[in-house]
Amino acid sequence: MSAVKPDAALSEPRLIAETGLAARLANICAPALADIGLRLVRVKISAGRDRIVQIMAERPDGSMTVDDCEAASLALSPALDLEDPIKEPYRLEISSPGIDRPLVRVSDFERAVGHEAKIEMSVLVGNRKRFRGVIAGLGAVDGHPVVTLSRSDAKPDEAGEAQLALAEMAEARLVLTDALIRDALRAAKAEEKARAAEPIEAAEEATDAPASPAAKKKPERGPGRFARKNERKAASRAPTR
Repeated sequence: MSAVKPDAALSEPRLIAETGLAARLANICAPALADIGLRLVRVKISAGRDRIVQIMAERPDGSMTVDDCEAASLALSPALDLEDPIKEPYRLEISSPGIDRPLVRVSDFERAVGHEAKIEMSVLVGNRKRFRGVIAGLGAVDGHPVVTLSRSDAKPDEAGEAQLALAEMAEARLVLTDALIRDALRAAKAEEKARAAEPIEAAEEATDAPASPAAKKKPERGPGRFARKNERKAASRAPTR
């Protein structure tokens, strides 16, 4: 049997990834999540005595339900127990990326066009590493994806627009604004409306379907139909013994 080709959206690579122990965890989690139709967004390990391993995941369309979180936990726990990358006790947390989500893939930036983001580079770009502004578009330079950022943090002597390569980003995240919240609520409402319409359509199809012979009852015809009705009425009124 030939292997099933993975969905392109599900296998889209992350261009902004972790380092060190978090990267090792990501290498364990990503395949386990892909097996249940989810893709990894980010792994974060908290410091301190009560260590927390936070795994952000989502469906290829960016959604993530409570049931998805439960399925992810069931898939990841045995994989992490088998590899045992963290020797100290820790608590595993599964979550969605949230509204002010990390941006790690090309598709994340494409969906984020028109919204404000904070971006930290791993190399200096014009004598600075941190940028903030509205994502104006996504292009390519020498085949490598580049984000155009309309800066809101530019000083008077700096350019108001920056070209930032995804491969050189250390971290990128959306800024929680009123416009972002409105878009998220609008998308959630549209998804809820689409789900609510599904059973209605099914009911309409069932209504339109021809009834089975047993379900159909033809009206009585012929000169004796009234006599038969009267006989049934009389029988129903007869006293029981």
